[in-house]
Amino acid sequence: MSKRALLAAVVGAIVMFLWASLAHTVLPLGQVGIQEMPNEAAVLAAMRASMGDNHGFYFFPGMGVPANASRDQQHAAMEKYGEKLAANPSGFVIYHPPGMKALTPGQLITEFLTELVEALVVVWLLAQTRITSFGGRVAFVTVAGVMAAITTNIPYWNWYGFPVNYTISYMSIEIIGYLLVGIAAGLIMGRGSAQAAPA
Repeated sequence: MSKRALLAAVVGAIVMFLWASLAHTVLPLGQVGIQEMPNEAAVLAAMRASMGDNHGFYFFPGMGVPANASRDQQHAAMEKYGEKLAANPSGFVIYHPPGMKALTPGQLITEFLTELVEALVVVWLLAQTRITSFGGRVAFVTVAGVMAAITTNIPYWNWYGFPVNYTISYMSIEIIGYLLVGIAAGLIMGRGSAQAAPA
């Protein structure tokens, strides 16, 4: 990767990080589709009594089969699962016992490093193309952002029932982040950094 491309990726990651921070702390995009739980105190007390100190990703209602169940047992449970869904509420909970902190330096560092890797990969891909125009580079990176946003958000909506407005909001945050990386790449890389055309 050329020095210009590397600089573009680093600047793009910084801009993407700042944009995501703005979207979650100043704009309402980070809260769209998220609601507080009614009767929270009673629900939290029940969760603490049931799950205690066991961090985990829990879905409900459960299938009711042990981890080492045979295929026949799993198939039988699947056939009855529709009845459980019809008769009970369903969803999932990511549970942490008491003691978590709302925002830590480690989380912020992890978020920035994630965006740096994203920017490095997409700028590296851009550098492999023969795109030389500013608009073309911005479009290339933005389309990569659309792909990235679809990859997780649509399956979460489809399989887990994430709200439509939440899904659209988070896809927008990600796509705009990639758009900003594309603008940084288009401005910094310049025409001279594209691969030479074949003779």
